[in-house]
Amino acid sequence: MKSSNSSCQGIVKILCIITAVSLLTGLFSSCAPAATPGPGTATANVTPTPVPEAWRLSMAQAPLPKKGCFQSSYPSKDWQEVSCTTAPPYPYIPRRPPRALIVGNGNDASAQVPTGHISTAIGSFDSVTGVTSESGPVCSGASVADAYSLQLNTNFFYGSTACNGAANPAVCQGWEQFVFANDGSSGAAFIQYWLISYNTTCPTGWFSYTYPGPTDISCYKNDNNGAVSVPNQPITNLGQLQLSGSVGAGGDNVTLSTGTNIYSIVGDNAVDAAQGWTIAEFIVVGDACGAQANFNNGSTIVPRTRVTYGDIITPTCVVQGFTGETNNLSFGPNAPAVSQPGPALMSTQSSAGGATSTCAAAVTVGDTHLQTFLGLFYDFQASGDFVLAQVDPDFVVQARQVSGAPTWPDASVNNAVATQMGKTQVAICLAQTPLNINGKPAELDDGKSLPLGDGVDVWRIGNAYLITDQNGNSIRAEVNPTWINVSVGLGRWPTEVHGLLANANGNVNQIAARDGTVLEVPFSFEDLYTHYANSWRVPPYESLLSVCGGKAAVEHGIPKGPFYANDLDAKIQEDAKMVCKAAGVKEGPLLDACTLDVAVIGDKAAAKVFVGASTPIAVGFEK
Repeated sequence: MKSSNSSCQGIVKILCIITAVSLLTGLFSSCAPAATPGPGTATANVTPTPVPEAWRLSMAQAPLPKKGCFQSSYPSKDWQEVSCTTAPPYPYIPRRPPRALIVGNGNDASAQVPTGHISTAIGSFDSVTGVTSESGPVCSGASVADAYSLQLNTNFFYGSTACNGAANPAVCQGWEQFVFANDGSSGAAFIQYWLISYNTTCPTGWFSYTYPGPTDISCYKNDNNGAVSVPNQPITNLGQLQLSGSVGAGGDNVTLSTGTNIYSIVGDNAVDAAQGWTIAEFIVVGDACGAQANFNNGSTIVPRTRVTYGDIITPTCVVQGFTGETNNLSFGPNAPAVSQPGPALMSTQSSAGGATSTCAAAVTVGDTHLQTFLGLFYDFQASGDFVLAQVDPDFVVQARQVSGAPTWPDASVNNAVATQMGKTQVAICLAQTPLNINGKPAELDDGKSLPLGDGVDVWRIGNAYLITDQNGNSIRAEVNPTWINVSVGLGRWPTEVHGLLANANGNVNQIAARDGTVLEVPFSFEDLYTHYANSWRVPPYESLLSVCGGKAAVEHGIPKGPFYANDLDAKIQEDAKMVCKAAGVKEGPLLDACTLDVAVIGDKAAAKVFVGASTPIAVGFEK
């Protein structure tokens, strides 16, 4: 056997992926620097590896001496050449519409570099909790225990020279997947290449693939060198696995670490990914052909993605996924557990989730409590139509707040919410038919989805409506008997956003009026409810909420003064607080908000939104 020395090269960048707001439980999400998990953080159900992370990272980025297959064992930094094997003959297919609510098939959060191109990406798991089993088909057929794949996927990109023979090279896109496939008895790491929308006879050595229905023809092939063989990896070892992929003019390579052992193969440069890789997706899904990896109930995983691209600027989080395979987990339900090495944030995927992916989330709940995209929690009890968030003309969210008068004149609740996504308008109202699409009432049964124009999809799960666009932006409206809880998700972060849910100057303690006037916590009552509130009121000619009632339905008021739980009658306050504590709401600003909501709304269900919610990063109580 032959060996060679390797060294760590390049700068490792850390991806900030933020979990989505849950469809089923808490609406809150937050982003914070990485830190050692606190006492409440769940631990992985695998024994922490004694292998230093530095060794795994250095080996993942170390060049191999030539094309072929290699392996190494800790603490050696020498690669030992081994025989290659045949890669699985199945296609690991690209995404297809509609986007899923579970993880995969386009529903994912990925890292986009701000400049240049990715040369290496590394995927690993910060924690794997409660995972005791997993099963799925190998491509198709019967379910097999421990059948799954780890994938590091590039984005689809134009300009690949391999597209020169396509029916229309301008619409053909290259795509590369670094794959570890585990079929329940053995594993293999390899590279699969794709030519998306080739639309003519595939080149020699490539196989054709078409989706059921569409006429587009895509082509795929595995690397000419095959695969590097890896021993069977049961799902209970998931926390030990690390997958990396590198591209370059001299050839691409995929590397898998199983803890103390590491396996790698150097292959071709079949689609020129080094000239087009700007987004990296790391995901655990089914084993080929659009299959699903089914985890046991109670599973939670926290994947981490790193990218190397020659700079130290933090990558942008984008809600994009590329593979067509899925798992049965969802994003959420709570903010992710963060851990070293960092700084980093990782997406939390859980059997208790229930949301699409999002890169940043903000909420307006109860009567009426707002939490901004950066995590500022403040009350806004004005009545009227307001801009919650506006990224650009193609994504706008507005909400209608109505006063609790005469019983609670200094409080308000959301009565309606609407969004503009491209040319599509969707409104959710407190009405017999809550859903309105482009100005017309629409029926949507529980558990069903409705694809609209502009890549917009609407789902209904119970009393919750979820609307997403092709850029990963989303809103979720939980329709209760007398109020609506709303969450807004952004498909890209950081990004410029304005409205009641935005911060100013990237400062969690600041908000800004429409004209740029900045308010800093603690806010004064006058500043919050005069110039600031009025600046974000929606003029009738800009309103997306007219389908929920015309001008007569729009109130235009402000409270007489600040109104908090301590302003309640002592007995009412005590009873409401007991309801919140019994539901599991913890001491702090969320308990105060919950107490006020249960009292004012008069419904114990108002406490649910605060259960398990993350503590706000900052609080903007009025002076």
